[in-house]
Amino acid sequence: MLLILLSYLGGALTILSPCILPVLPFVFARTGQPFVRSGLPMLAGMALTFALVATLAAVGGGWVVQANQYGRWLAMALMAFFGMTLMFPHLADRLTKPLVALGDKLSSKAQQANAPASGDAVAGAWSGVRASFLLGIATGLLWAPCAGPVLGLVLTGAALNGASVGTTLLLLAYAAGAATSLALALLVGGKVFGAMKRSLGAGEWVRRGLGVAMLGGVAAIATGLDTGRLTKVSTVATAGLEQKLIDALSPRDQQQAASQGAAMMSRSAAPEGGAMMSGGAMMSRTAMTGKGPAMMAMHGATADADALKVEGTLPQLTGAVEWLNSSPLTAAQLKGKVVLVDFWTYSCINCLRTMPYVKAWAEKYRDQGLVVIGVHAPEFAFERDLGNVRKAIKDLGITYPVAVDNNYAIWRAFGNQYWPAHYFIDAKGQIRHHHFGEGEYAQSEQVIQQLLEEAGRKDVTNTVVSAEDAKGVQQAADMSQVASPETYLGYERAQNFASAEKQAADKARLYTAPARPALNQWGLAGNWLSQPDQVTLNDARGSIVYRFHARDLHLVLGPGKDGKPVRFRVTIDGAAPGKDHGTDVGVDGTGTITGQRLYQLVRQSGSIADRTFSIEFLDPGVQAYAFTFG
Repeated sequence: MLLILLSYLGGALTILSPCILPVLPFVFARTGQPFVRSGLPMLAGMALTFALVATLAAVGGGWVVQANQYGRWLAMALMAFFGMTLMFPHLADRLTKPLVALGDKLSSKAQQANAPASGDAVAGAWSGVRASFLLGIATGLLWAPCAGPVLGLVLTGAALNGASVGTTLLLLAYAAGAATSLALALLVGGKVFGAMKRSLGAGEWVRRGLGVAMLGGVAAIATGLDTGRLTKVSTVATAGLEQKLIDALSPRDQQQAASQGAAMMSRSAAPEGGAMMSGGAMMSRTAMTGKGPAMMAMHGATADADALKVEGTLPQLTGAVEWLNSSPLTAAQLKGKVVLVDFWTYSCINCLRTMPYVKAWAEKYRDQGLVVIGVHAPEFAFERDLGNVRKAIKDLGITYPVAVDNNYAIWRAFGNQYWPAHYFIDAKGQIRHHHFGEGEYAQSEQVIQQLLEEAGRKDVTNTVVSAEDAKGVQQAADMSQVASPETYLGYERAQNFASAEKQAADKARLYTAPARPALNQWGLAGNWLSQPDQVTLNDARGSIVYRFHARDLHLVLGPGKDGKPVRFRVTIDGAAPGKDHGTDVGVDGTGTITGQRLYQLVRQSGSIADRTFSIEFLDPGVQAYAFTFG
């Protein structure tokens, strides 16, 4: 019951999400009509259809997704037709004449059978209910809500555990919540439109305006705007509201037990405490062993290479918004090949440090039957931009296929919840091994070798690659020295903020940097706008201060909306970094932000101690997202 309530409340919040905008014209087209006979059946049809399609799509594989695409086009044609009839009443009259004639015949027969006089009214009402319900079914096929923490939990739980009555009930509760908020909007909208008709006699213009709005909604859905740009833009932080609901209704430990590894669509859903790896993987400094690449002791990370069990089958790999370096690949095309699927995102430091190994495996075993597929699943909004992803792939020298998974379709199909995550698939299309996070590269390569041998390759080498010569951000971390956690700057997930002024949500504020921050405390100086996942400098000469303990310090940064470069100056304990400068900083501490990515600002060459880092921006507009260390 608690999960059902949570799903219902999460659905109710979708009215605040921009992804609801394309279906609003279809809903408001029923204003001015009786709610019970018109609005309610339409919302019921929408809720039931969404719950059914979402249940099937979560567990049914690629054919369900493809079938739903056909359904979406059919629904869009129906909506376009409905919009045209609103704009041109004469068209509606002509097209409905056969139905009117048929209704007259049925009415005549009913009268001959001594049907009650009220039968015509009942039949007309029932016909209106059926028409509204049909419109709701079409709307349910078109609706693609933004996947926040609540919907992400439900969908990935369904993908992992299969279809069930419980899954459908949760999705139905989510859809019912959305229908409730839409019903309230419809009732309020109906009263407003009614007042307009009474005072202005504008009923005809209102109807035509709704027709235009409906055609605009069809165009938005047909061009992918509902699942593209609208997922990036939101005037209300619905994800934050949903996460607060999760936290309020279910303690963190209960969430972990209930999810059983279900992938949360927001990293803010990960357990608190300890340093956070990208994707929510908990990192413990005591779990690091050995030299060279960090060895990671994580739940379910690896198994013995000579006893690989079947963990599942390779999903269809459908749902990517774009494939780079390749045409779209399917599970059927990959049969007979050994496949490595690498989930990553280009500003994730942990992903960047595994990249030398993944690229080396792709090159070394390509001619022996290995296919490496990178699945780029974004964390920050700028990582959804195809231009940014293409540039990152070029800069990183990635030549193997990359699926741009902006809608987390492949992510959910795997039930994944980590960056980076590696899944190893044999020639029969079976998932035989997985590894989350950094480390254990030799063991992972031995898995590749074993799967190639099972596929019949006789010339597989038993040597393993080394990335000791990796440079810059791709060099392995010195985890024995890391005592600072990944730290987000946006107010939704900010911790250890030490400026005298409290962070103001979505408001500009003048901040004062802490004079003597304690270890892992940070603060702002200058005029900053704090947003859910970032802070933006409004004026020049703003700065960020952080007291850290690690060899490397990185910061995810981007220029302002105008794209103009932003100059900066870094100091460590009040002085230029000198030989401790990072790859994106000169010895004098100066540098320039030219794109949205992770910047290495500090790489210490000597002994490691608690240090105070400061970065001063000489130009306005910079966007700062998160600190990471290594």
